[in-house]
Amino acid sequence: MIPFMDLETQYLNIREEIDSAIFNVIHSYKFINGLEVATFEKNFATAQNLKYMLGLASGTAALHLAYEILGITSGDEVIVPAMTFIATAETVRQVGAKPVFADIDPVSFNIDCNGLEKLITPKTKAIVVVHLHGNPCEMDRIVSFAKKYNLKIIEDCAQAHLAEFQGQKVGTFGDVAAFSFYPGKNLGAYGDAGALGTNDETLYEKAKLLANHGRKEKYVHQTEGYNYRLDTLQAAILDVKLRHLPEWTEQRINIANTYHSLLKNLPITLPEMNPAKKHVYHIFAIATDRRQRIIEALKANQIAFGIHYPLPLHLQPAYSYLHYKPGDLPNSELLSTQFLSLPMYAELSRDNIEKICQVIASVY
Repeated sequence: MIPFMDLETQYLNIREEIDSAIFNVIHSYKFINGLEVATFEKNFATAQNLKYMLGLASGTAALHLAYEILGITSGDEVIVPAMTFIATAETVRQVGAKPVFADIDPVSFNIDCNGLEKLITPKTKAIVVVHLHGNPCEMDRIVSFAKKYNLKIIEDCAQAHLAEFQGQKVGTFGDVAAFSFYPGKNLGAYGDAGALGTNDETLYEKAKLLANHGRKEKYVHQTEGYNYRLDTLQAAILDVKLRHLPEWTEQRINIANTYHSLLKNLPITLPEMNPAKKHVYHIFAIATDRRQRIIEALKANQIAFGIHYPLPLHLQPAYSYLHYKPGDLPNSELLSTQFLSLPMYAELSRDNIEKICQVIASVY
């Protein structure tokens, strides 16, 4: 059996460090706002080249706070790519605004910059860019577009820890960056966790206040807020893993290069390889018109796989009130029927990569 991801092997490789970190938290009895939270926030901010980092309960919490601290509110519109997890859009609704879905580019799988202008209305206040699968968006074009129309930029970096565009870390181009540490992410917790990053001190202070029930001191609340704190145990685990993330990232890139070399002659679409981008391959998704036949072959050979995402957001029942219909965003709709995510984790062996590729090739 070749798993889709292998969290067990990852844990066993760093077991002593993880167990020690967990032990220290348990015996400190500071399960909320322990020293490990501030330590991780500082170290992750450094890793992402951001001035301020706020550990949070989830990546969804980070997105929600991002919209709120930027003043996105009822009656506003936010441009959101249709090919992403629903958290990117549902948090727009949580602040009372309306998501306006954008199609994706068939090469990068990210938001299609060519189609953005037609989505602008007097109500448009922000654009969310999702660095899908770990592949950075064209941030030079996004920044130029946002300046032209006076829009805020939220970078959804949930899948793109340490990714770079033109040598600059993702998350540093926009006003606010949201990160997820869901267990399967390149940097994953042992439960839900996330972070919000920014270079703007005022935005950071707003987020910090809201994330802890609107208070700066115990029982004195400046405003109503939320319980979005990152717990100490997850922070300690993440800080251990963060030390290994650069090595794991390079291993993912090497694995992706191997996949490319073994699959490049098949009539399938492979993840973009762009010299201006450091793609960190949270997901290695191919696009193929023979998806079901490949799935059957993978199953027969006990190889796990994933599909991200089988129904684009504009066609989800949750957004039926927006009255999108099939054909409105053709690239997203086509790729949703063709995406197939192959096993991708730092510990994936060359032998197993070759086996996966041989099984796929056999379908052709």
